[in-house]
Amino acid sequence: MAPDDQAPGTEAEPTDAQPPVGDAVADQPPEVPDVTDDSSPAEVVPESPVDAVASSEQPPPESPAQEQPSEEAAPGRPAAKRNAEAAPPLPPAVPGMHLEVDIVPEGVDPLAAAESLYSYGDDEPVEEPSETELIEEIVVVEPIEAVAIDLAAGASYHATGKRKTAIARVVLRPGTGTYTINGRTLEAFFPRETLQRNIRQPLETVGYEERMDVVARMNGGGVSAQAGALRHGISRALLEADPNLRGELKRRGFLTRDARAKERKKAGLKKARKRPQFSKR
Repeated sequence: MAPDDQAPGTEAEPTDAQPPVGDAVADQPPEVPDVTDDSSPAEVVPESPVDAVASSEQPPPESPAQEQPSEEAAPGRPAAKRNAEAAPPLPPAVPGMHLEVDIVPEGVDPLAAAESLYSYGDDEPVEEPSETELIEEIVVVEPIEAVAIDLAAGASYHATGKRKTAIARVVLRPGTGTYTINGRTLEAFFPRETLQRNIRQPLETVGYEERMDVVARMNGGGVSAQAGALRHGISRALLEADPNLRGELKRRGFLTRDARAKERKKAGLKKARKRPQFSKR
C-alpha cells in the first residue's frame, strides 16, 4: 500500500533510525551517569601505579572472624545439652576449701607442736602458779592497825558462828596459832585450801594468826557451810576481845551472817522453781 493510501487518523510506525555518521557523533555531548540513581554502577577509576604499590604494602583490613558452626551447635541438638558439653561442671563450693589441711600424725601431741610454733628462742618454760599462790593473789588481807587484845594467861573469848544449818562454837585462847576442830586439825577437817584460807582471814586481818589458838565444835551443815560458820564465830570472838575492831571487821564482811540458803521445794514442782515438762495431750 502506498503512503498516501493510509487511513486518516493513523500514524505511520517509525522505522529504525540509523545512527549518525561522522561529524554528527562528535557533536553530541557524552552522557553523564545520574548520581542519585543507586542502581547505576559507579564509575571505575583506573588505579595509578603509585597507588597500586602503596596498596600492596598495606595489610588488608582484618575482617571480623566469623564463627564456624561447631559440632555442638548442630541444629538438631537441644540447647541445654550443648551448654552442658561446652563448659565442664564446676566443683561444688565447700566451705574452707582455701584453708590448708592440718593433719596431726598419730602419736604426736598437737598442743606441744602449737607451743613450739609460738616459742621465742631459748626462753625457759614458765612455771604455772600453784593453787595457794592463786588464792593469795585473789584474797589480799590488809592488817588492821592499833589492835589491843589482852593475851593474859587465862584469857579466853567465846562466840558462836552460823552459816546455813551449820553452827560453830568457837573459843579463842593465847597460843601459837593452832586450830582444833572437833579434836582434829584444820587441814584434816577442811582439806580444801580455799576453805582453809577463808577460815584464817579474821586472825590474819588483826595480825594475831600466830599468837592465838582456835578451838571449835562444829554441828550440822556441810563442809562449805561449816567453814563459813567457823569464820563467823572467830570474827565474833575477836569482837569480844576488842570491841574497837567492829568497824573494820564489819567493813570486810566478817561479822555479817551469810543468809543464803537453799530455797524450799514447792508442791507440784520438782524443786524450788523447776517445773515438770508441759504436755498438751
